Amino acid sequence: MQLLTGGKISQVARIDFADGGSVVVKTGEKSHDLRIEAYMLNILQERTALPTPGVIHAEPDLLLLEYIAGEDEFRPASLRHLGRLLARCHQTRGTAYGLERDTLIGPLHQPNPPTPSWIKFFRENRLLYMTGVARESGELPPELETRLLAFAEVLDEYLIEPEQPALIHGDIWRTNIIVRGDRVAGIIDPALYYAHYEMELAYMMLFDGFGEDVFAAYREIKSIDKDFVELRRHIYNLYPLLVHLIIFGAKYIKPLDESLARFGF
Repeated sequence: MQLLTGGKISQVARIDFADGGSVVVKTGEKSHDLRIEAYMLNILQERTALPTPGVIHAEPDLLLLEYIAGEDEFRPASLRHLGRLLARCHQTRGTAYGLERDTLIGPLHQPNPPTPSWIKFFRENRLLYMTGVARESGELPPELETRLLAFAEVLDEYLIEPEQPALIHGDIWRTNIIVRGDRVAGIIDPALYYAHYEMELAYMMLFDGFGEDVFAAYREIKSIDKDFVELRRHIYNLYPLLVHLIIFGAKYIKPLDESLARFGF
């Protein structure tokens, strides 16, 4: 048995069998039901072409997954492959924003009530909801909470309603991407829901972990609006910054402050 990186939800190990096969075993607390992860992986397999591990067995505190071998190096070709995969995933359309059930982002609950308006969904179920969780965690200064609540009231001045809801992975960063050679071999740990696809791109730009190759390949299939790059991404990233504040603490106060100040709040 070999221990693997398991994040904040569960312990993760690879078990190798005598016949050469391997499985990934996740164990965790029942408060973070691992069946939710299985549900999200199954949706991605059913509705998209993203390469995700097959679910072998799922219980609240136990998850068995197909093992996907990978490498540490991200090549330009594998990054371009990721961009094309995500663009095609974002062509998977829904009838409302949200999902058929609530999900998780990291160890945190993520509400997904089906909502016809993207701006309303983002305001109520992403920005305001996670602001409340951050307040309850004790990590969010009252002055910063006041500014977040005030900004939430004027989102209609900055955000746009997309043509249709798009299915997003919700937690795309390098640790959740398995590459092998010039290809993406697997994508893991989703935080799934239907959204404006810009939400995914904003998160990917937040820590500049991918570079231009991903986005150049993405643009071959779907356009990326200039106003998103210059403006809207900073609004959408308030949500992952709040998530990181809750999980990792005070070092995320400064980027939250700077993002709000960009809009005069």
